[in-house]
Amino acid sequence: MAERPNEQAPDQSRRSFLKYTGTAIGGAVVGGVIGSAVSGGFKKSAGEPSPSPSSSAAPQAKAPSDFNQAPMFFNQQQLQIAEAAAERIFPKDDKYPGATDLAVAFYIDHQLASPWGVNARTYRMGPFVKGEATQGDYQSIERHELITMGLNTLEETSKTKHSKSFTELAPEEQDAILTSMEKGEINVVNGITGKTFFNLFRVLVMEGVYSDPLYGGNKNMAGWKMRKYPGNQMSYTNVVDKDAFVAMEPRSLHDHFVH
Repeated sequence: MAERPNEQAPDQSRRSFLKYTGTAIGGAVVGGVIGSAVSGGFKKSAGEPSPSPSSSAAPQAKAPSDFNQAPMFFNQQQLQIAEAAAERIFPKDDKYPGATDLAVAFYIDHQLASPWGVNARTYRMGPFVKGEATQGDYQSIERHELITMGLNTLEETSKTKHSKSFTELAPEEQDAILTSMEKGEINVVNGITGKTFFNLFRVLVMEGVYSDPLYGGNKNMAGWKMRKYPGNQMSYTNVVDKDAFVAMEPRSLHDHFVH
């Protein structure tokens, strides 16, 4: 078979391809890294002085951030109202932290952002009728809607009665509004009273106080420490035979993670 006179040898074609595409990538696409490498940019210039150890102070270590404390569902106002309402349900005292210090509002926020917040595993077909006292509520709206509507109702009621935001009220004024919600004296939406909102919100507050910190609340396991609850221990074989109560340092699910 005759060789084609205009066809370049494979090695020559490959070298040309690498040459031109390498230049294009370095200059047009990611000139900061690849382009510097192609043009010899990683080599230090002769006139560039080397940084001396004394020329810059060593960076100071920062306290580790708790990245779990970030809103995933609430806006800032809703988060603040939820935090204020949760603090009145589980308030701080001279000895123990309250809902704010335990990051309960973030627990509630994360639950509403999860499939639980949209009733993902709940039967959602009608008819939606009022159940017996032993049956509980069966609502046509989803949990995240009930909570956000309830928080908005707290804010609207506060502004109507006191011309202030709920977060600006005195503790006794906040308690009065929450008590009215608990008694069902305030409507959240047609057919749903504040009692339904308050009951669900209170359950979420208590869960946030005592759940594993993995879920956003019970910060630093302080809720467990209040109750001397051991948390998630792998074994109790060393204390199961003891008659006296044994106080144990609580452990979370994170403590069993193999780094």
